Amino acid sequence: MADEDIKALQEEEREVLESIYEGDDQFKALSATQFQYKYGQDGQGKAFILDLTWTDQYPNEMPQIDMDTFYNKHLLADVKESVLTAVKSEAEAMLGMSMTYSLFEHVKEHIEELLANQPDVIQVVTEAMSKVKTTDDDSAEVSSKTEKKKEQFTKAQKRRMWDKGGLESEERPRGWNWFDVIRHLSQTGGSKDE
Repeated sequence: MADEDIKALQEEEREVLESIYEGDDQFKALSATQFQYKYGQDGQGKAFILDLTWTDQYPNEMPQIDMDTFYNKHLLADVKESVLTAVKSEAEAMLGMSMTYSLFEHVKEHIEELLANQPDVIQVVTEAMSKVKTTDDDSAEVSSKTEKKKEQFTKAQKRRMWDKGGLESEERPRGWNWFDVIRHLSQTGGSKDE
């Protein structure tokens, strides 16, 4: 197929996609050749975005299929792989035809089996720091205490901090930075009454 024919097919498919998905918030056309569809609702463990990018020879070549968006960070690696494998095998069967809509719909129809291994709720557990203590019987015990590292300041930094209001750990007496109104007015030469 000539490049003009490929461009014409791509333009026609783009128009069809825009008319089909008009008003569908789950579909996004990021550019003239990149399209995304979001499956599931925000905040759910089984929600993800499928990204398809057309190559220069699309539809004679498969589109680039991507699931490495930040939105998909919660998906398990084997779940991502099963979705990618399913979409790629479907795309190979449709080479030479407009397939973006069909690929998005194929995932929509088979979403339950594609996400079978994905848990509904993902618990993300992070700890700033944890110590591992070894007891007498050589079993490891994890301490959830976190250590706060004390900041080290130079003398000049401490002096500047003191001038600006003191160190966090030290308190100055109330009113240390108040100015004397009478002294201030005498220096500025307040108005003279006649």
